[in-house]
Amino acid sequence: MNQSKPGQRRYVTADVFTDRMFRGNPVAVVLDAAGLSAAQMQAVAREFNYIESTFVLPPADPDHTAQVRIFTPAREVPFAGHPNIGTAFVLARSLLAEGREPVRQMVFEEAAGLVPVDLLWTDGVLTGAELTCPEALSRRGQVSAEQAAACLCLAAADIKTDGHLPQVVSVGLPFLVVELASRAALRQARPDKSAYERLLPLDGAHSVYAYTLALDPDETDCDVQARMFTGFMAEDPATGSATAAMSALLAELRQSSDLALCVRQGVDMGRPSTLLTRVARTPEHGVVVKLGGRCVAVMEGEFTLAGL
Repeated sequence: MNQSKPGQRRYVTADVFTDRMFRGNPVAVVLDAAGLSAAQMQAVAREFNYIESTFVLPPADPDHTAQVRIFTPAREVPFAGHPNIGTAFVLARSLLAEGREPVRQMVFEEAAGLVPVDLLWTDGVLTGAELTCPEALSRRGQVSAEQAAACLCLAAADIKTDGHLPQVVSVGLPFLVVELASRAALRQARPDKSAYERLLPLDGAHSVYAYTLALDPDETDCDVQARMFTGFMAEDPATGSATAAMSALLAELRQSSDLALCVRQGVDMGRPSTLLTRVARTPEHGVVVKLGGRCVAVMEGEFTLAGL
């Protein structure tokens, strides 16, 4: 992970939660981030303009793999799903290219805590990763169906509330999670800037994650369909941290000690993504939430920061 030339920073982009290029959720991973200021990282993340970019730094504890900082184009976040999956994949791939032995597990230091990540190998080929969320499920503020519907340009009747009210939940990064009554409502959802500004941020949530269990007849290969709209009115193709929180919420509501879900996101924006979650209750650790998926490398290069 050394810089190739003084002043140059190496980066790799990967599409996460897919095994095909130009699907899933892209992430940019800056491999040589030591010495960059937070302002520089923010500027680089704004330049990539992905939902999130990551910056890999030496760990504070040598027993850990790296410190990883995660930035959206607007702010730093303490934890996120697809950036961790993609970063672990990119790092493991880079180590292989250097002639190192295949890596089975990494541990990232992040603002939300330690994030263990297991690398996924299929017939000796690196295919993806699965992380363990750094926090237990927390359930925070609730809002009305009418407020949630306004954020998504839907009618209150499109919001399903018999399972739970629209609520801020988190396993490391908070989201307002909203269950919709139909697949059609999910397909029609659009973010409304004025409604967002009236409601968010709320208990740390800046974005709305909408999901439905009412799938179309041809969607029998998944359990949930979802979409996520950020506070700057962008749609995220695959939101691992929100999907993990939603899965933990469903496990709690169903009083399930072992729940596994296949979640599709990004379908309605042309970037289909497949996210796999596992929620289990263990005597040693209580409720453990895991999130995994496949990855594919897309682009790599170098850049030099000047004047920052």
